[in-house]
Amino acid sequence: MDPLSEVLSLLPIQGSVFAGLKAGGDWAIDFPPPDGIKFNAIVAGGCWLTVEGVEQAIPLEAGDCFLLSRRRAFALSSDPTLPAIQADEIYRHAAKGIARCGTADGFFLLGGRFAFGDEAALLFDGLPPVAVIKGGSEQASVLNWALQRLAHELATASPGNAIVVQHLGHIMLVQVLRIYLAQEGSSTPGWLLAISDPRIGAAIQAIHADPARGWTVADLASIANVSRSTFALRFKQKAGIAPLEYVSRWRMQLAAHYLKANRATIASIAHTLGYESESAFSHAFRRLMKCSPSEYREKQKFTLSYPENGWLSG
Repeated sequence: MDPLSEVLSLLPIQGSVFAGLKAGGDWAIDFPPPDGIKFNAIVAGGCWLTVEGVEQAIPLEAGDCFLLSRRRAFALSSDPTLPAIQADEIYRHAAKGIARCGTADGFFLLGGRFAFGDEAALLFDGLPPVAVIKGGSEQASVLNWALQRLAHELATASPGNAIVVQHLGHIMLVQVLRIYLAQEGSSTPGWLLAISDPRIGAAIQAIHADPARGWTVADLASIANVSRSTFALRFKQKAGIAPLEYVSRWRMQLAAHYLKANRATIASIAHTLGYESESAFSHAFRRLMKCSPSEYREKQKFTLSYPENGWLSG
């Protein structure tokens, strides 16, 4: 399994919300920072997108899609200079999941919001706060299709809804991440940039294939087919962290998954991940997670909907 697929397999959708928006005439809506990742597709008409911290408003037209990967306020409007109303003022009156704003309905947007949990930091670090996929591309057509299927699933009580929604969320996420990986000139250090580099990506794939191994920088440099010093420098430039720090963080990602997903003993988890003792594992876990494995497991019983604070970020 490639690293992106493996990370996604550990990334359950903890919550999802679908809504549509019809608007026309002069209109402008302010939205609060979204909880989770927000996908949107313009089905008809056009609008302006303004995102907190992004200098220029972004024009969007039918067929375009965009993803918001940060907790930042944003606005949609027919003209970014218009005074805006708050989103809750119109969405509280939504009928069958569709809100209306303005004096006509020439504009139509479908949107989905997904909460992926604490593991998502590994994927989204390095992404811009907003990613726009222009209409006419294969990626945009897939996102449009997935959002429309999502609308159908959430509007129709059918057997298997939950698993279909989860897979649609993953499909949309993979498409956006593929677009990011295909971009030329992407330079912000992060996990996605690292796995897109053939040499560094090969080392990361080896780590994922055997996380319990006592990896050294020399081992990983050999897999990347470069010198130890060149590998260490290039890994830090691409991933934003040192190679062995990445090994530790990936082990903790797996440990968090095991602690949440099953009742395996902490000692057995430590052994599975290559630690010589439970105490060595607990020390490493506490360093990154700021709590002991047992405390983390207990906390997850009550706070599964609340992600940790970016502990896998560079």
